[in-house]
Amino acid sequence: MTKPIAIQGIKGSFHHEVAQLYFNDKADVIECMSFDGTVDSLLKGNTDFVVMALENSIAGSIIPNYALIDNHNLTMVGEYYLDIQHNLLALKGETVESIKEVHSHPMALLQCKVFFKDYPHVKLVEAKDTADVAKQISEEKIKGIAAIASKKAAHLYGLDVLAESVQTIKHNETRFVIVKRENYEVERKGINKASLKFELDHKRGSLATILNVMSDCKLNLTKIQSLPKIDTPWKYAFFVDVTFEDYKYYEKASSIMQLMAENFKVLGEYKNARL
Repeated sequence: MTKPIAIQGIKGSFHHEVAQLYFNDKADVIECMSFDGTVDSLLKGNTDFVVMALENSIAGSIIPNYALIDNHNLTMVGEYYLDIQHNLLALKGETVESIKEVHSHPMALLQCKVFFKDYPHVKLVEAKDTADVAKQISEEKIKGIAAIASKKAAHLYGLDVLAESVQTIKHNETRFVIVKRENYEVERKGINKASLKFELDHKRGSLATILNVMSDCKLNLTKIQSLPKIDTPWKYAFFVDVTFEDYKYYEKASSIMQLMAENFKVLGEYKNARL
């Protein structure tokens, strides 16, 4: 029997949407109110897959999620880019003028702040999850309060869409990764992207040398994120994504970087969703 997929948030959330798009529309999910909860579900064997947001085209990287994948020795096996469209949802019969408060995730509120400048009477209130607010409004018949969430949430919980695409920047994309436990084996066929982690001393040329190896081995660097090592001042861990046309080029680069960098680690090998 196929195990459900762990997501952060509830049905109607963007994580739920990705789970259905990546797997299938009938995919069952385990609803978790935190990313730590999704990882716990994976480690306990309640699920085999976790859908996890990793970066946003506006807000940048979700740093704690890099640490979760690294610290628990998890493996990325896929990725999905979702166009994030924020919509204003409320009970049937409500209007933007009748709304006194809008509740949503802090990131959603931030991305839609400009829209509400035209409605100074509306108070913005932070909540844990976009879809959860929509569900509460529906179940408790809460008047005068709206949610910022997806159209899927509006459909699931029977709410009206008072305004569509209320985010300030209309092209708003989030990259999600599909995560499994460390012992997951990936077939090489179709793999053309990898996520890596390594550590370097804070000295001249150390990063440039690694980047030259990638270039010489025909790897394309698509992402680099540095994180300071808390227990070792002035030493950094680097998380990078690379794409490649031939696995043998990547394999050669990996073997060289493993010798040159400290604590070199492959966080995942998968198909580039951008192609």
